[in-house]
Amino acid sequence: MARTHKKMTWLDYLKKFVFITIGAILMAVALEIFLVPNAIVDGGVAGISIMLSKITSLPLGIFLFVLNIPFLILGYKQIGRTFTISTLYGISVMSVTTAWLHHVPAFTDEKLLAVLFGGLILGVGVGLVIRFGGSLDGIEIVAILLSKKFRFPVGQIIMIINVFVFIGAGFVFTWDSAMYSIFAYYIAFKVIDIVVEGLNESKSVTIISNEYEEVAQAIMDRLGRSTTFIYAKGGYKKEEIQMIYCVVTRLELAKLKTIVHEIDDRAFIAIESVSDVLGGNFQKNNIH
Repeated sequence: MARTHKKMTWLDYLKKFVFITIGAILMAVALEIFLVPNAIVDGGVAGISIMLSKITSLPLGIFLFVLNIPFLILGYKQIGRTFTISTLYGISVMSVTTAWLHHVPAFTDEKLLAVLFGGLILGVGVGLVIRFGGSLDGIEIVAILLSKKFRFPVGQIIMIINVFVFIGAGFVFTWDSAMYSIFAYYIAFKVIDIVVEGLNESKSVTIISNEYEEVAQAIMDRLGRSTTFIYAKGGYKKEEIQMIYCVVTRLELAKLKTIVHEIDDRAFIAIESVSDVLGGNFQKNNIH
């Protein structure tokens, strides 16, 4: 029997539309109210657009829209119809909003404040759009295509491209502006991660203990978290062992370690960060 895919409801589409709109507006605010008036550029197409706007005196929104279109056409087959439409919509909203805000006075002429608040708002805006299935910069599409061809990580390709963007900013504006721009981009990059992955970061925990049954039961009883046994074989003594695997929140991690060490103070515990948890039932069971 074929498995049917769950279709998005009108409420899902509405939520996607609202948050992409908010994200695009926030990026436009960051650019026109904080960064551009203080000669601070963003990375990617936005940075190139800011420099071209400075050189030609044409509105920033025109370059943001026109320069992104070729990348969307180029990557249409790779990124899919839904992503393309979402990205085109987000870029359109961003471009129109920048044009509308072009003559609004800057909130501050203090460069450090512009870097901090501009980077923060920019990161929130871009993060929202990415989280809800879109993008606001065609450089990401180029990076994906180049990554498939040359086997380089997408992140490294974006970084290399942005190095040239910030060098260009040094010539178009000043080298001080280029250095401020790097800090603004770094802040935005970190905020994007928080918005996309969430503050409530999860941890995956692997436990090796001779008291595996008691440890697993204690985790379920005292933390309310499900556990999974993974059968394995020791590499040195070749003995059969059972590992315990579970996923907990960051706040529960200390309590989990206490529970394990109370039962077996020689237990091996390996902890890894989990950016997202999908499927299954991550909700806590009732704790008795």
